Amino acid sequence: MKLDPFYLIVDSAEWISRLVPLGVRLVQLRIKDSAQAPLRQELRAAKAICAAHACQLVVNDHWKMAIEEGCDFIHLGQEDLAAADLAAIRKAGMRLGVSTHDEAELETAFAVRPDYIALGPIYPTVLKAMPWSPQGLDRIAQWKMRISGIPLVAIGGLTVERVAGVLDRGADSAAVVTDITRNADPERRCTEWIAATRPVASKAT
Repeated sequence: MKLDPFYLIVDSAEWISRLVPLGVRLVQLRIKDSAQAPLRQELRAAKAICAAHACQLVVNDHWKMAIEEGCDFIHLGQEDLAAADLAAIRKAGMRLGVSTHDEAELETAFAVRPDYIALGPIYPTVLKAMPWSPQGLDRIAQWKMRISGIPLVAIGGLTVERVAGVLDRGADSAAVVTDITRNADPERRCTEWIAATRPVASKAT
């Protein structure tokens, strides 16, 4: 499968409504702490917006609800992967992305035959505290050789100024959170990401 080289990650349908219409083609809804009813509302709203703008929606963690709501792509971290019903996910026809940070986690990811593998953090990140040191650009090339034909997503500390180096080293897609959501002008920054990655997307099609 092909992934858009610009992979936006946000924590609300409001962000999706602001940014996806600008031309985003791949977005992850990542809501960690929410009651079921508001979470379902967020998911439904995000799904509708993405459908209207030909944007692929990836749901983080909440695989049961994603199946119930007819979503087709889920992303799981290692802890969530261990607890998920992978048979149910595959039976529903959902595609699966998996986070990795070290060799052991890569082997775990291989075992579930994911549709993409994410590697991070590439650079220091302010999003959350992590026990892993920054992977660096060289690890991207190493991981890409290891995973062969599986798409590779780079994540962690990425900025629009760094995206070319990440993609040049072999990442198929660059995931971004704070470089856009904590920017003084998120819409402008999002369009800069689109401009920086669209030539790569055009070559892939």
